[in-house]
Amino acid sequence: MKRNLTWLALVALMLVGTLAWADEYADTVSVFKKAGESALYFDKSYGYAVFPTIGKGGLGIGAAHGSGRVYAKGKYVGDTSMTQVSFGLQAGGQAYSQIVFFEDKRSFDEFTSGNFEFGAGVSAVAITAGASASAGSTGPSAGASGGKNDATTRGTYRKGMAVFTVAKGGLMYEASIAGQKFSYKAR
Repeated sequence: MKRNLTWLALVALMLVGTLAWADEYADTVSVFKKAGESALYFDKSYGYAVFPTIGKGGLGIGAAHGSGRVYAKGKYVGDTSMTQVSFGLQAGGQAYSQIVFFEDKRSFDEFTSGNFEFGAGVSAVAITAGASASAGSTGPSAGASGGKNDATTRGTYRKGMAVFTVAKGGLMYEASIAGQKFSYKAR
C-alpha cells in the first residue's frame, strides 16, 4: 500500500511539473498576444517560436541561451533552443522572453531546417516599460514603450521573420555585435 502511494505521489508531481511547464509557454504567448503590435502577428503569421526565458549576461564577451517551442498554424510542432555570443562593450545580466514570427511556410521551413542563424544586424522590437538601445552592424537602433500590455511597437517582417522581446528582469548595458543561432527538433 505504501509503495502504491509513493508511485501515485510521484505521478502527481510529474503531472503538476508538466502542467507548470506548459503554463510557462501559454503564459508567455498570452503576454505577447496582449502586447502592442505583436498581438496582430498571431493572426497573420504562418507560425512562431516562443522562448519563455532567455538568460543573457556579459562583461566584454557575452552569451545568452534559452529553450522554446515552435508552433505552425497554432499547433505545437517541435522544440527549439537559442544560443548567442556577443562581443563589444557590455556589462550585466538580464532575462527576457522572445517570440519569432514566421510570415509564411518558406520562412518557417528555413527556421526549422535544422540550424538557423540571425546575423548580427537583426534587431528585435522591445515591448517593455523603459527604453533600450543597441548598435549592430546595420547601425544603431532604439525603442521605448509604456508597458507590456499597452505597448506601442513597430514590427515588420524582415526576410519573412519578425522578432519581439519582453524584458523580465535584470540590467545590462550593451553596445555589441551579436548573432543568434537556433536549433530545432521536430516533436
